[in-house]
Amino acid sequence: MAVTRRGWLLFIILGVVWGIPYLLIKVAVREVSPVMLVEMRTGGAALLLMPVAAASGQLRAAISRWKGVLLFSIVEMCVPWYMLFNAETKIASSLAGLLVAAVPIVGAVLARVTKMADHLDGRRVAGILVGLTGVAALVGFDVGHSDALAASGMAFVAIGYALGPWTVSRYLSDLPGLGVMALALAMSAVIYAPIAAFSVPRRSLAPDVVASVVTLVVVCTALAFLVFFELVKEIGMVRMTLITYVNPAVAVVLGVSILHERFGVFTGIGFVLIILGCLLATARPLPTAPIADSDGEAPVRSRL
Repeated sequence: MAVTRRGWLLFIILGVVWGIPYLLIKVAVREVSPVMLVEMRTGGAALLLMPVAAASGQLRAAISRWKGVLLFSIVEMCVPWYMLFNAETKIASSLAGLLVAAVPIVGAVLARVTKMADHLDGRRVAGILVGLTGVAALVGFDVGHSDALAASGMAFVAIGYALGPWTVSRYLSDLPGLGVMALALAMSAVIYAPIAAFSVPRRSLAPDVVASVVTLVVVCTALAFLVFFELVKEIGMVRMTLITYVNPAVAVVLGVSILHERFGVFTGIGFVLIILGCLLATARPLPTAPIADSDGEAPVRSRL
């Protein structure tokens, strides 16, 4: 099925919007603690999406399966967002965006381990190895001026971003996506509220920090997920995974051009290797294979 003009427009919008958060986070964590930023992002987006989900009748179904939604909330938001925000207090926003690009590689391994994909053929194994080499190039050679421990913590972000959609696919795929997302955001906000209470900023935030937080909440979370649901309807979940290859490029361009972050040789090498590895690791099985699952990669990053 050909992608419509509306589909392409939504794809471009979401690709850019989900590449912006790394820049916004870098600015926000100058004055807002990672814990408080998680609370602001989840709580603010929940306040915007919960009424929409309730009015559309999607919230009730999600509440009936609250245990699965809670698991999704923890692995997709609570842990990864804190680790990402904490990492960006030490490493460049462009580097964070590139490291998150390894999510499809984690997803491919997860699909195989949990038997949600038939097998890992030679091409997929090669993709995983190539992608990991790219990650090693970034962490091993491009973190010299940053914090290796913070960069290593991005592994939890990649794992969480792969586990989140896997959780939805495994336990919540029959529920309305907007209801699941709204409830998950609200749960994350409730979990972080007692902790964030000890991290309330003691002075007024700078205008650029306020603007970054508001944009992160309204545009990059609440509105982005509304666009996401429309895009899934328009082009399907398999094509949606291509967003993974757009976001890092946007993060790098913004980090280098606006924050003047360094873009070294190994940054470029690592970026190319990670994207190539993702393409190979998530490719459909070769047609010559005796048994092929044409949707082998879809469940890992699917159906929100």
